[in-house]
Amino acid sequence: MSIDFLIIGGGIAGVSAAARLSHLGKVVLLEAEDHLAYHTSGRSAALYEPNYGLAPVVALSRAGGTHLRGTGVLSPRGMLLVATQEERAAFDADREALGLEEITTDVARDMVPVLDPARLDRAAFGAHAEDIDTDLLIQTFAREARANGAEIITGARVTAIFRTGGHWRAESKKGSFEGRILVNASGAWADEVAGMAGIRPIGFTPLRRSMARIPAPGGHDPARWPLIFGAGESWYAKPDAGALIVSPAEEDPTHPHDAWAEDMVLAEGIARYQAMVTEPVTRLIASWAGLRTFAPDRVLVIGPDPVEPSFFWLAGQGGYGFQSAPAASQLAADLIAGRIPDIDRAMVEALSPNRFS
Repeated sequence: MSIDFLIIGGGIAGVSAAARLSHLGKVVLLEAEDHLAYHTSGRSAALYEPNYGLAPVVALSRAGGTHLRGTGVLSPRGMLLVATQEERAAFDADREALGLEEITTDVARDMVPVLDPARLDRAAFGAHAEDIDTDLLIQTFAREARANGAEIITGARVTAIFRTGGHWRAESKKGSFEGRILVNASGAWADEVAGMAGIRPIGFTPLRRSMARIPAPGGHDPARWPLIFGAGESWYAKPDAGALIVSPAEEDPTHPHDAWAEDMVLAEGIARYQAMVTEPVTRLIASWAGLRTFAPDRVLVIGPDPVEPSFFWLAGQGGYGFQSAPAASQLAADLIAGRIPDIDRAMVEALSPNRFS
């Protein structure tokens, strides 16, 4: 079988790339786990906040908004930024960066009745933040890829990569596959995949982020509550299936692995959330963690390797994977096809792996 594009990684980056590249040639995607989006993509807070991140990230997120709306994966949520008196400086910085409008604390408590009036000093709101149906988005891209003849193989952990006869050969538990271009969309494992291929690693760092699902506080129905964001990104809480997801929003450096929540870190984050509300957290329904993987400058890496152009980087999505995926995968396809990308040239250069040469 002649393969044009061999993609390693079945998270949102790899699956969206498979969909885009399936219009250009034969695609095979290899995912180590038994199903797609097992690691970080399956543990996302699933919010479309187009103002979140550095300028190149924001450019990708905004460019992908039309695609997200067209696939029907977005639904109203909103974001509520809250702060104590001691957090005013962080509040002002977040409000400006995220494009939020300051509101009164009474209006904020109308939105989220459990906020503690004795602690809440400032609040701001943005209706532009929306929920993302992450499973639907993954499956939409996968269906597009398969409809164009792409093969998506799960349980195919790559154990070795070789350059032979002008092609890349990847050895996996499901066999050996050769492709003309290798797309590295392996998330936290991106540097490891590069090392197997004899490519100089970028220097990605996986950062653990923990989450807990707690019962709806005080018997309230939180379904229509916005995401609640602690100033300085010190914690956040988001409605989820009749309950709340609470995260300490930590960024603890770690290594590529199947992450789990650290009890003490989770407890500290829940304490920060609990300090802003009137209802105590009495139990956890579940807890988990994901790895948000960043390049040294916290900007995605999209483009051919400067030394070996047939090795294509699509990594470093950090906490922006789902909202950046439509535009990031389109950029990848445009660069591979030799087309002029829709996004600004300066942004393309800011995303290129050439910046680390």
